[in-house]
Amino acid sequence: MFDSLIRKILSSKVYDVALETSVDEAYFLSQKLNKTILFKREDQQPIHSFKCRGAYNKIINLAEFERQKGIIAASAGNHAQGVALAAQRLKVSALIVMPTTTPDIKVRSVRSRGVEVLLFGDSFDDAYEESLRLSSERQLTFIHPFDDIDVIAGQGTVALELMRQVTQPIDAVFIPVGGGGLAAGMAAYIKYLRPEIKVIGVEPEDAASLLAALKADKRVLLESVGLFADGVAVKQIGEENFRILRETCDEVITVTTDEICAAVKDVFNDVRSVSEPAGAVAVAGLKKYATTSDTQDALVAVLTGGNVNFDRVGHIVERAELGEKQEVILAATIPERIGAFKNFCETLGNRNITEFNYRYSDHDEARVFAGIKVDHSPDARLALFADLENQGVPVVDLTDNEFAKMHLRHMVGGPRVVKNEQAFRFEFPERPGALLKFLETIGSRWRLTAFHYRNHGAAYGRVFVSFEAGEDEVVALTDYFNDIGYAYYEENANPAVSLFLE
Repeated sequence: MFDSLIRKILSSKVYDVALETSVDEAYFLSQKLNKTILFKREDQQPIHSFKCRGAYNKIINLAEFERQKGIIAASAGNHAQGVALAAQRLKVSALIVMPTTTPDIKVRSVRSRGVEVLLFGDSFDDAYEESLRLSSERQLTFIHPFDDIDVIAGQGTVALELMRQVTQPIDAVFIPVGGGGLAAGMAAYIKYLRPEIKVIGVEPEDAASLLAALKADKRVLLESVGLFADGVAVKQIGEENFRILRETCDEVITVTTDEICAAVKDVFNDVRSVSEPAGAVAVAGLKKYATTSDTQDALVAVLTGGNVNFDRVGHIVERAELGEKQEVILAATIPERIGAFKNFCETLGNRNITEFNYRYSDHDEARVFAGIKVDHSPDARLALFADLENQGVPVVDLTDNEFAKMHLRHMVGGPRVVKNEQAFRFEFPERPGALLKFLETIGSRWRLTAFHYRNHGAAYGRVFVSFEAGEDEVVALTDYFNDIGYAYYEENANPAVSLFLE
């Protein structure tokens, strides 16, 4: 069915710029899962990402007049570096449109290849639309990041190598999915050569465009996508990519932010390489699959990139233990008296406390926000709660509460003194001066009563804000937020808010 694509994969000239990357056994993860786990190391490429394969294969296959016109692309990172490397090698003039939120290290990496960079808009979608406009206006040849058969064929060479390198039986290959370029190319080749191998796509649960398309049996435009694994944060699977994947992808697994962070840690433990979040998505999916599969054949995950911002590493480390199910975040109510904290710790037994925040509630009781280390066993969390409840300590599990993990743990403080407060979380484009711009945009109609912002080195900043406003003003507040256009979430009903911020 995909004979022409297979021929393109076999004849691709990617090795003018790309390396044949290694397949490494993940010894520690294999021990932990009692399976043979292999990593295909695309983080070893010159740009630390597989994207150089597809970009080069597309550009070298352009007609001479198309190259002479010059090329243009839109990207927030790895595709931009791939196009820049190809343009440098082939001596083609190139313009890369990148969002203004792109980390400086990625902008400098692209410019170092001698191409022109234009910073435009707050998101990839903004940069993409501008690149299409400029392509038409200046008659430049557009290089799509994924929805192009030559790009797909270039990415498919990853599977060509993998099938040659691994001769032992393989149960499944796990491939991260954003727009679907890598997944489509690899899936087509794997099914052509060894159809018995399962091809499993892995997506963040808040950016699952392939899963949505398979369920609807047509491409679906997601209303919004999570931004943590920005390399796969795509609202709609590519048209050509979906045509291929609906025939070749056996299953799609979705993973959480915490599970991705835990996978980054697993990769580092085994190969001493720090993956970007999107680069470890396949490992997170593999771990989920391995816990329910009884196969003795090898499981392979593609490590797609290592272009992580250094200032995001701390956030990844902070969430990795939660992703491993080895830390529990909880709220506990203890008596407000001397020795109560000591008694609380004694109830925990040999479990380690990773974090402890105290909140005065009244003269009779205190609220405790705590992180507790637990064993990896499924019953460990339940056993912890049972021990606390048996000692008369009421607890609320906040392990899966995003507000608690992102904001509350950093702001447990004194008693609330404002009677009427409305609590919200916001996401806004991150760039120099962004926080001031956010405050100016929010305006001064309502008085701020609480505020927490933390820069995680991501493309979008995350803020918790509460306003002095009565319930009768909530509609006016939300109408105002809708006009501003930032993504926001009301948190008034969040148990973490009622326990610690009231």
